[in-house]
Amino acid sequence: MSQSPLNPPNLRPDLAPAPAFGTAPRRDGQPSLGMVSLGCPKALVDSERILTRLRAEGYAISPDYTGADAVIVNTCGFLDSAKAESLEAIGEALKENGRVIVTGCLGAEPDYITGVHPKVLAVTGPHQYEQVLDAVHKAVPPSPDPFVDLLPATGVSLTPRHYSYLKISEGCNHKCKFCIIPDMRGRLVSRPAHAVLREAEKLVEAGVKELLVISQDTSAYGVDRKHDLHPWKGEEVRSHILDLSREMGKLGAWVRLHYVYPYPHVRNLIPLMADPENGLLPYLDIPFQHAHPDVLKRMARPAASAKTLDEIAAWRADCPDITLRSTFIVGYPGETEEEFQYLLDWMDEAQLDRVGCFQYENVEGARSNDLPGHVPAEVKQDRWERFMEKAQAISEARLQAKVGRTLQVIVDEVDEDAATCRTMADAPEIDGNLFIDEGHETLKPGDMVTVEVDEAGEYDLWGRLV
Repeated sequence: MSQSPLNPPNLRPDLAPAPAFGTAPRRDGQPSLGMVSLGCPKALVDSERILTRLRAEGYAISPDYTGADAVIVNTCGFLDSAKAESLEAIGEALKENGRVIVTGCLGAEPDYITGVHPKVLAVTGPHQYEQVLDAVHKAVPPSPDPFVDLLPATGVSLTPRHYSYLKISEGCNHKCKFCIIPDMRGRLVSRPAHAVLREAEKLVEAGVKELLVISQDTSAYGVDRKHDLHPWKGEEVRSHILDLSREMGKLGAWVRLHYVYPYPHVRNLIPLMADPENGLLPYLDIPFQHAHPDVLKRMARPAASAKTLDEIAAWRADCPDITLRSTFIVGYPGETEEEFQYLLDWMDEAQLDRVGCFQYENVEGARSNDLPGHVPAEVKQDRWERFMEKAQAISEARLQAKVGRTLQVIVDEVDEDAATCRTMADAPEIDGNLFIDEGHETLKPGDMVTVEVDEAGEYDLWGRLV
């Protein structure tokens, strides 16, 4: 059940789980909509917000194309390959249903979409919720029944009931040359701290056991608001990731931080992660992208990789159980063999627990397209394979060190063969799993149980209930 070294957990920011349809019971005569959600977890949150609004207005959510009066396709536009996938999904929805509304990141390029699919009903950009609703109202007028169409207090979720993504901000202030997300989503706009905490509290009250905190730049949360104060439970909290993490960690659920840049203040989160009384997991998802200073400069990213190693050592000194996850790009324009080897040597020193890698590709509108020294495809493939071989060996060794340990896990799925679980070190869909293949019959998704690890693979663990 472990994954091959050349097929690791996929950490591409433009790829998510398989396209998701929402679903809800439908009454006679009730207008119905389908939703295909592509892209990253942040897009999934957008889809859930749209579905929640539509359910509140009396729409049913169809589980398939044929039962829908129209289909909304929430697209991704991070890379050209993601754009192609989005266009393919739009084409499939047009073929199967015929009435399609497009939103999401690729919606920022309406001419690009209508040039390929002129029959779409409407195109709206990312987080343009009101425009999406306007397009839906025009295509499929609402017909609410106030006595029947009662929206669950938690809204509509496309993820399992026991975990939920929680978006704390939109946009990004970075200007990385390979990325066009700031052009599509704009500069950083943080939600008020009390609004985030209220949503988190409602999710936990509804049975969510794990909150996955997401944004384009989680550690920059509140910078745009100058870390203003907000009332919360008789006190005041800053719109700052430290305050937010501390308060969410008191709610009784696991709290997992994604997309954290290693700013100096991140070190202040580590004592919270080390505190067993706080729910903030000892887990940091940090997009390092590369290690060589010259490559990082060409990317227009911070270039202090040696200092980063010191920071990693300090984090581990304060919280020995911390899990570090990251993504890297190989074959960036101008990358030399020496620079790539520097990255491999850095990996040996950093010993990151969870690592993903993708080969550089041009993205329309990205400044990196114009850089000199583009790397041939065969060289990029070779470097990707060598990188993943290194990452897989590190992962296998670090997992092997967990054999014999007792860990708390959360159950995601149960079938006749095994219970598929995750430890605190594993985010859903993108990291590894822990499998229980004996005595699992009474377990159910969302259960939290204690296991002893008795076997390790390249990316996964196996254990028994204790």
